[in-house]
Amino acid sequence: MAISSKARPYLLVAALVLVVAGVLVAKMPGSPEPTPRAVPATTGSTPPVVDAEGGDGAGDPYYPQDGNTGYDVSGYDVAISYDPATRKLDGKALITGVATADLSRFNLDLYELKVSEVAIGDEKASFSQEGEHELVVTPAQPLRKDQRFTVSVTYGGEPTLFEDRALGRSGWQVSAGGGAFAAGEPHSATTWFPANDTPRDKATFKLAARVPDGWSVVSNGVEEGSTQADGWTTFRWHAAQPMATYLATVAIDKWTIDRSTLPDGTPVVDAYAPGALGAREDQRRLPEVLAFLSAKFGPYPFQSAGGIFLSDNIGFSLETQTRPIYAGWADLETVVHENAHQWFGDSVSLRSWADICLNECFASYAQWLWAEGKEGVNLDDRYRSEVGRTDDSTGYWNRKLYDMGRGNEFRGVYDKGQLAVHALRRQIGDESFDKVLQSWTSRHRDGNASWPEFEAHVEEVSGQDLDGFFAAWFRGDELPSDEYLWPGTLRR
Repeated sequence: MAISSKARPYLLVAALVLVVAGVLVAKMPGSPEPTPRAVPATTGSTPPVVDAEGGDGAGDPYYPQDGNTGYDVSGYDVAISYDPATRKLDGKALITGVATADLSRFNLDLYELKVSEVAIGDEKASFSQEGEHELVVTPAQPLRKDQRFTVSVTYGGEPTLFEDRALGRSGWQVSAGGGAFAAGEPHSATTWFPANDTPRDKATFKLAARVPDGWSVVSNGVEEGSTQADGWTTFRWHAAQPMATYLATVAIDKWTIDRSTLPDGTPVVDAYAPGALGAREDQRRLPEVLAFLSAKFGPYPFQSAGGIFLSDNIGFSLETQTRPIYAGWADLETVVHENAHQWFGDSVSLRSWADICLNECFASYAQWLWAEGKEGVNLDDRYRSEVGRTDDSTGYWNRKLYDMGRGNEFRGVYDKGQLAVHALRRQIGDESFDKVLQSWTSRHRDGNASWPEFEAHVEEVSGQDLDGFFAAWFRGDELPSDEYLWPGTLRR
């Protein structure tokens, strides 16, 4: 995520802790159907499951009721209809997964949209909607540990809109042109489809989105064509590599779409809302940006690329996987930042929200690397200048970069995070720093990782004991001592 320069992070304090919601209604006939999937039956003679329930939270320390336990999702196949004139969304989601425990019931996350039917395979299941976002499903037959299953959820309604769009509070948002898009962090997906809403449970994603003729839909992954019938057009997209739920998007507008390919044949889809065509000049440099970042971080990790450019001046741009969403104010630096996230945050996803520096510190430092490599900026001089401009009275140093506490996730990672990563580079040297980045993205590709794992990784690659350095820069909330503030070539 990149924040508008009008709302720089350490002045935001806790503003980007997102809680999203929607309003409930029933499914509209004619919605596109997801691809049906068979569910293997349980075989053999086994004892009955007795009151074995999945948990209603995945255990993130900051958001303990986000996500759920008892199963692991492998794929989402979502079909929606949306009419911009009525703002009504109707959908059916097929969620394929495997039980990680015996289950007589389990939960999904869905913010208030009204569920009308749930089934597991061909059998209807009982369900209830409880609390702020819990969809509780009770199968007709309990699920066995290691059993694969597909749950279908039919739902609909008018997603709730939040007025605080400048800070990206909601997932589903109505655009300036009357369409809609989904973007938000740490929540977004469950304002428009049911999910196991935790980055720990990454899954593939397919979307069939039906809109009135004249509108079009852009999403994650690779285009799979469109069909027209009865005044409606259905657009299909497929993201075949695992994705955290908050990185899934749908964007509905009267897009101008540019299609191209990277030198290696990777398809690129760029979508521009009416009034956003001025962004083309920066986005045409995407092949150059991705080539530069690939040299730093390793091969581009996905099968498609591109961008979604809004005319809306919302307060953030977001690294929606393979196809970032850009606010109207986004510039080339923002393109660099959001595409750096394709490695740091998307391909390698955080394990808990306390680990957010793994996403934002490194995407922000990618902007410095670009300035160094493409504009000839001396980063040591920039570092010294930035340190010289800090003032304890503003609380600049009083911001942890790891385990900063709920509500503080985005306070320091964009600016103090850049200084910290540059200090780390000077502490271990360029050769080790380059190896750290490339081996990290390779080792954890398509998976999850934590900040403590990163610290251990850096020590392994560099051969240095860095406990003091990490304590001073990332775990601490004070100005680092000179030993850690001026390492390597920064030393005066």
